[in-house]
Formats: sequence, structure tokens, C-alpha cells
Amino acid sequence: MAYEPPTHTVERSLRATTGAKVIAGVDEVGRGAWAGPVTVCAAVTGLRRPPDGLTDSKLITPKRRAPLAAELESWVTSHALGHASHDEIDAMGMTAALRLAAVRALEALPVRPDAVILDGKHDYLGGPWRVRTVIKGDRSCVAVAAASVIAKVRRDKMMAELGVDHADFDFAANAGYPSPVHQAALAERGPTPYHRLTWAYLDALPQWRHLKKVRSWADESVPEIEGQLGFDF
Repeated sequence: MAYEPPTHTVERSLRATTGAKVIAGVDEVGRGAWAGPVTVCAAVTGLRRPPDGLTDSKLITPKRRAPLAAELESWVTSHALGHASHDEIDAMGMTAALRLAAVRALEALPVRPDAVILDGKHDYLGGPWRVRTVIKGDRSCVAVAAASVIAKVRRDKMMAELGVDHADFDFAANAGYPSPVHQAALAERGPTPYHRLTWAYLDALPQWRHLKKVRSWADESVPEIEGQLGFDF
């Protein structure tokens, strides 16, 4: 199936209506995984024509995705990644962990963005950035699509490395998502050191249910994150 290529429409709108000059596209990967971190990429692209074939990373074959990510890392004006670990996800919940990873990515950019385009309909980032949420932004916005591909390839590589000592879970193939192989290994061997232990999948595993943790932070604990990172709002 052919898809319309992403455009700079949202970036142009933000430039015209807000005066923003540096605009970062932000996307995440790993939200629905049972193991490993959640990873966020922030990418600044300007208004140049993107490489051919750029779209949402989920629509690109793994064979094409890796070389495209390498091309994008050289093509973008700048990019940075941020991660929130499985332990941080367990401690604070996914919403706050997403924000933590996004803040880490944005703060790692060489130039602070004037505005951020965030994939999806929910603003999990908030101030101090000016945020524009775009549903399916990873398919329609150049900067978000670039962030999507880079984040996916980098996290997949991380998960393959984490899975070296846990071959039965096949993290190199499933990246910590609940594939049949992953679920079978989990039922037999229990969670690895990289599994999220506050998640509901443990409820269906009586032999491992005792390992389930209770979240120590509320999912909305954004002030805690701000305090950790030293922001002055």
C-alpha cells in the first residue's frame, strides 16, 4: 500500500503563527513493550526535502529501516535520544516516564527548540516547551517521522544487546513486546532483569505473580520529574 509522504506543513504553520525557528519532532517507541526502556527521539530537520521512503517506522520493513535510520542521522540538522528504564517506568508510571525520556532527549539537543511537534493526541510533555500534538504525526510530519525511525532502530539495537544473555526471550526479534516466543519464555523462566514488574501481564502468570511490584509514584507525578531534573518553572 502506498502512503502519502510526510510534509513540513505543521512546521510551516508553527513558524508562521508562533515565530518558532527551531522545531523538534518527537516520537517514542517501547510504550507497549513488557521489557526494556521507553525511548524518545527528538529530531530537528529544518525544511529540507527528506530522504525517499520516509514515513512512520512501523510502515517500513526492518531491512529498509536500519539503512534509512543511518541516512537520517546524517541528514537531520540535529537529533538526540532519551530513555526511561524499566525501573523508572515501574517507579513512576508510563506517562511520567515518557515525559522523563522526552525531556532527556530535548535537553540533549545542541540548540533548545522553540516548539515541539509531538506524535499522538495527548501532550505528555507540557511546559516549558510550546507543544503541538499531531495524530499520526509520525506519518504526516517530516521531523516526527524522522524521530520515529531513529528511535525504533536505536531501541531495537538496545533490546538485541540486552537479550544476549536471555536468548529464549528473543528480544532481538520482538524488542520486548509480547510475541508468542516471549510469552512462552516468560511463563517458563519468569521475568528477566529488564522486565517491567508493575505491569498486568504478571497477573496471568500464577507462578510469577509474587514478583509483581506496586508502583511507588503516581502516574501523574510530573512535579517529581521536574524536581529531579532541576527545572525552574
